[in-house]
Amino acid sequence: MTEDYGEGNLIASTESFLNDVFESWVDSIKVLETCEEFLPLTEELHIVCRCIDSLAAKACTDPSLLSWSVSGRCATQSQVDTSLWNRINLTSKQDPMMDDWWHEDVASLQLSLFKRLILVVGSKGMSPERIAGSIMFYAKRHLPLHGRKSSFQNCTLSNMSDANHRTLLEEIVELLPNQKGIIPTKFLLKLLRTSIILHTSPSCRENLERRIGAQLDQAVLEDLLIPNTGYSVETLYDIDSIQRIVGHFMSMDQEETDSTSNSFIDEDQFARDSYSLTPMTMVANLVDSYLAEVAPDVNLKLTEFLSLAAIIPNYARSLHDGIYRAIDIYLKAHPWLTDSEREQLCRVMNFQKFSVEASTHAAQNERLPLRIIIQVLFFEQLRLRTSVAGCFYVSDNLEDSQNLCGKMVPTNDCIPMSSVQDEILTFDDMRERVAELEKECKNVKEEMEKLVKTKGSCSNFFRKFSLKFKARSSDQEPENAPSNGEADCQENKY
Repeated sequence: MTEDYGEGNLIASTESFLNDVFESWVDSIKVLETCEEFLPLTEELHIVCRCIDSLAAKACTDPSLLSWSVSGRCATQSQVDTSLWNRINLTSKQDPMMDDWWHEDVASLQLSLFKRLILVVGSKGMSPERIAGSIMFYAKRHLPLHGRKSSFQNCTLSNMSDANHRTLLEEIVELLPNQKGIIPTKFLLKLLRTSIILHTSPSCRENLERRIGAQLDQAVLEDLLIPNTGYSVETLYDIDSIQRIVGHFMSMDQEETDSTSNSFIDEDQFARDSYSLTPMTMVANLVDSYLAEVAPDVNLKLTEFLSLAAIIPNYARSLHDGIYRAIDIYLKAHPWLTDSEREQLCRVMNFQKFSVEASTHAAQNERLPLRIIIQVLFFEQLRLRTSVAGCFYVSDNLEDSQNLCGKMVPTNDCIPMSSVQDEILTFDDMRERVAELEKECKNVKEEMEKLVKTKGSCSNFFRKFSLKFKARSSDQEPENAPSNGEADCQENKY
């Protein structure tokens, strides 16, 4: 079969034929698919590796330098784009090829050949973004990525067994590039949801959770609501996985902080570091929203709720309205909690970071312990005192500027006396508000002392105090104060 016995023997003819095949993308794909049926013979003849090298070289080529003939679409394109004008064939200009032109063709390969192709294109310098796009396309084609409304019907190989799907998913996760932000967080959460259903290995799940934790600030609440499908189902959603994901995010954020703590920080670097607080704040808001969604579950234990709520540091929450709303929903769904457990749950909140609306709602919330309501009133009083002190400071500056204007030549820029008098009236109203709050706190202390002496019911005092607080609020703001029915309807707003 060699040329020693004459020209045009089998080996030379076969080599010439294969060289012609490897110049065509479509022919190389067909040959590689055919080789799957004759393994390992085609491996011994080095046909598989030559096909993969040929495909990888074409896939790594700049798409702008390629024509549709490379991908085998020239024939179909010519039939569509060719028109006749005055008996002259005119072919319209073809659109440029996209970076993903090769994804659909390689998605028909078996996993072993696809994996080898991905490793070769990576060694040839293909960008991680293009590699990730091909892997995502392959996963969507062959895996039942379970969304909230999806099923196995979206998978072309739905007749595969769970064991084959499990192996396929584990191999795809290993192929994903390690660079942060290349794979969308939504897609990673779909892979995690599917891996939980298929019961993949712990290393596979840990890999996905670590990847999601690195870019958790890009996630949305709907994707985090992963149903609990374990053998011992206690809660509606998989709380443990989310807690591990948040833990990965916190540890990575701490590593980035420690790496820059020992270096000198100039003014520009401080401005850049202040921007890094934004992902932490986004994750804090996401966790608070997640807690509010899972709080109505009666099977959710207090320790699980607390561990997830306390993992977020205090500085990450600019306002504590979100965590207060989640705690209020949890207290409503778990009325059997003791007073000590309620107080333990409320320690997660910082009342100084409550908005005015949240403070007003908390002061009238009968589900909160009495000690917590007193603390809310105390910080509300402290906030009003600070506001009054600031207003008096502004008033003094206005009076000084008014005196200065009186000594100078009158101009249109001087502040009129009527505006100063209006400011003084506003300050008097705030002073009266502070005096009423001090009187209210004094009455609360006296009532508590009476309860301790008489060992009376705490609920009676709480009802009396709540009615008194509502009556005072209605007297001061009769136009904006909501009725009892409206307050009940807006109960879960905060």
